[in-house]
Amino acid sequence: MAREASPGRPRDGRGISRRSLLRRAGAVAAAGAVVGPAAAAFAGEGGDLRVQGPGAVEVALRVNGATRKVSVEPRETLLDALRLPLDLTGAKRACDRGSCGACTVLLDGAPANACTVLAVDAERYAVTTVEGVVAAAGVGTGAGRGAPGSRLADEFVRADAMQCGFCTPGMMVSCAAALERHGPALTAAQARAATSGNLCRCGTYPHVLAAALAAARG
Repeated sequence: MAREASPGRPRDGRGISRRSLLRRAGAVAAAGAVVGPAAAAFAGEGGDLRVQGPGAVEVALRVNGATRKVSVEPRETLLDALRLPLDLTGAKRACDRGSCGACTVLLDGAPANACTVLAVDAERYAVTTVEGVVAAAGVGTGAGRGAPGSRLADEFVRADAMQCGFCTPGMMVSCAAALERHGPALTAAQARAATSGNLCRCGTYPHVLAAALAAARG
C-alpha cells in the first residue's frame, strides 16, 4: 500500500519530496559557488585547470629570501610545510584554527596565520618567518641589515617581552610588520592594533609594546 504524502512532505510524480529537492538544489548551488572561484584561481594561461592531488605535489616556496622546493599534499597548510620538511619551527602550532596568532608569518609583508593558508596557495607570496625577522634577512619588501626586524629581537630581550615564549614568534612577526609599515612614527595605539590578533596567556602585552616602540625609536 502506497504511503500518502504528509502535509509537510508533498511529493512530485517521481516520489521526491520538496525538502529533498530543495536540499539537492542548495547543494548544487553551493558546489558551483565553491568550484567556480577555485577553477578561476587555478586556471592557466590556456584556460586549463591546474589539477593538484590527491597525492603529494611539489611546490616552490619563497621563504626568507630563498626558494625552497618541498613535496606536500594539497590539504597541508603552510604551517605544516614550514615546521616539518623545511624545519622552520619558529611559527608555533597552538590553536590550529587562526585565532591565537602563534603561527603568524608575513605574506608579501602582510601578517597571516600560517595554519589557515594552504601550502600550495603560498607559492604566489614571499614568505617571511620569525627566523627571517630575527636574522634581518628581509622584512616585508626585503630591507637588509639595520632593518626594523634586526633591532626588534634585541628590544624584545631588553624589555623582557617573553615569559613562556610560545606566543613570542607571532608577536615579533606582527611587530615587525608594524615597524615596516609605520617606521619611527609607530605609536602605542598602532603597535597595540598590530598585535591584537596575538594572544599571550602570560600577559606580557605591555613589554611587547615597549619593545616595539623602542625598536621604532632606535
